[in-house]
Amino acid sequence: MVRKIGSRYTANQILGRGSAGTVWLGDGPEGPVAIKLLREDLASDQELVGRFVQERTALLGLDHPHVVSVRDLVVDGNDLALVMDLVRGTDLRTRLDRERRLAPEAAVAIVADVADGLAAAHAAGVVHRDVKPENVLLDMQGPLGPGGSHPALLTDFGVAKLIDSPRRTRATKIIGTPDYLAPEIIEGLPPRAAVDIYALATVLYELLAGFTPFGGGHPGAVLRRHVTETVVPLPGIPEELWQLLVQCLAKAPASRLRASELGERLREQLPLLAGMPPLDVDEPDGEPAGDHDEDASPSAATAAEPEAPRERVRRGAVPLVPGAKPDSNRDTHTSMRVPGPDELAGGALGTARAPRAPLGT
Repeated sequence: MVRKIGSRYTANQILGRGSAGTVWLGDGPEGPVAIKLLREDLASDQELVGRFVQERTALLGLDHPHVVSVRDLVVDGNDLALVMDLVRGTDLRTRLDRERRLAPEAAVAIVADVADGLAAAHAAGVVHRDVKPENVLLDMQGPLGPGGSHPALLTDFGVAKLIDSPRRTRATKIIGTPDYLAPEIIEGLPPRAAVDIYALATVLYELLAGFTPFGGGHPGAVLRRHVTETVVPLPGIPEELWQLLVQCLAKAPASRLRASELGERLREQLPLLAGMPPLDVDEPDGEPAGDHDEDASPSAATAAEPEAPRERVRRGAVPLVPGAKPDSNRDTHTSMRVPGPDELAGGALGTARAPRAPLGT
């Protein structure tokens, strides 16, 4: 199905669907483009349309080799769309799904690229707020880098800020992935540049280990771990690289590196990682599936009926809203609601896989 987007663009083919809308392969005056067409209910929200127009200058001015540039913003009737550069390749989640974990040299090179893109964005006053493998694109037509890595570009700048609003997140249940949320977001503080550093360090940990440092089990438990637990060490990587990870996963935002510093420090590590194979790391079990069911109560199990063995769930991305289904493709941006106190409360069935650090360390 072909459709016009404004007066300058034609959407020809759906590339994928996400919770925020649909991504199309399209054409414009300067050739092929990717068009993110936001959902009609978003386009009918006058408050959001106003923010959309306000963000136009910042988004159009963000130009960096490791950022998927926004070429245009279209507001036309029921259409609200971002027109972006078309990257011919795949996303980092797809590569992770295929390989499970990457060789350290390639992982560090990819994350260094993303850090450079974030540095440019932060210098322009733009915070991404949704850094995760789904939003990192690998340019398969670009030159190969260290470890055979393809150039990495960060996409979906501005979408989180455009769509997220207290009114919407209170009124709707939107699917999200808590694995990459910085502790200060979980505690309800406004997102600053440091939240992107925390998320990017989580991505690097996942590329090296094959799982995120605090993922698995009930979403409330995942959120609580971000706030209370220390990261479990990864054996087999240089100590300096590990210390970089620890610093960027610090609970206190001020303790984390700036994006420009992170990119530079990561590239200094590349000679030490040349030829190193992917780490041999055992993935920890997730929490028992029933440990934090919202409807469960201590009296549910009786002495007359012994409790059946609980299924162990694989650690990894889980929906922020219980019972929600993940998106059908890789365009998985959503706004994140702040969890309630009941979701963050610990209990007798809480996790204790790693030493817990005092809040704010």
